[in-house]
Amino acid sequence: MKKILLPLITLFVISVLSACGSEGNASSGEKKELVLGGTIPYSDMLEKGVKPYLEELGYEVSVEEFNDYVQPNKALQNGSLDANLFQHEVYMNAFAEENDMELSSVITVPTAPIGIYSNKYDSLDEIEEGSTVAVANDPTNLARGLTVLRDNGVIEFGGEVDPLRASEKDITSNPKNLKFKPVEAAQLPRTLESVDVAAINGNFAISAGIDLTTALVRDNLPENIINRVVVLTENLEEQYVKDIKEAVESDHFKQVIEEEFQGFHRPSWMEESE
Repeated sequence: MKKILLPLITLFVISVLSACGSEGNASSGEKKELVLGGTIPYSDMLEKGVKPYLEELGYEVSVEEFNDYVQPNKALQNGSLDANLFQHEVYMNAFAEENDMELSSVITVPTAPIGIYSNKYDSLDEIEEGSTVAVANDPTNLARGLTVLRDNGVIEFGGEVDPLRASEKDITSNPKNLKFKPVEAAQLPRTLESVDVAAINGNFAISAGIDLTTALVRDNLPENIINRVVVLTENLEEQYVKDIKEAVESDHFKQVIEEEFQGFHRPSWMEESE
């Protein structure tokens, strides 16, 4: 009987140890190769501010740069990206609904604001009557550009206008009879040679070599228009997502922002932590 039991007990012990070993491998087998994606300048923010911190934690990180606002989310969906950085909450929710996806915000980051730029004028007060103002031709960025002008007393809206949906039709007062010229957002920097004033997205201004601090005025971004790190909702509780958030909250990231991303609007959490 002992001769029978001893092999059985040995086999049982080996099985238990193997099971424990498998569990150990599963927990130590956390995802350690990450692909992060973003548009300029947020791909640079990932490269300089997030990647080094994650590498210190033992991750192997690559950053992919995108030139449009569709592919970064599609890449999340097909699994070729683990997280992206380029979009605000309004866009994220609209894209998710339109494409039957579940996307979640991880943390907000400093965001390049829309600014009012001019090669002709040094202040809004100098803008002459009948001047031409180039604005984005997409609804969200058009609204933001007009709202900057409204907030600085150049034009007025009628009634309770949603600053994310404002259009030229909502303008009730235009004392200088400004003429608005809708242009594709990415092309706005080029219009500075042919128009008097342009409301330019921060990321496109940077791509064109424009210093954000040279804007006559910049918009004060609401929380839902601040860009954020985004992942598939199903991955929100994964350890690598928590580590990405930790990287953005790190002193290293804040130092990179100070040195490399001047003129960016900072999210409230970052202001409060200083």
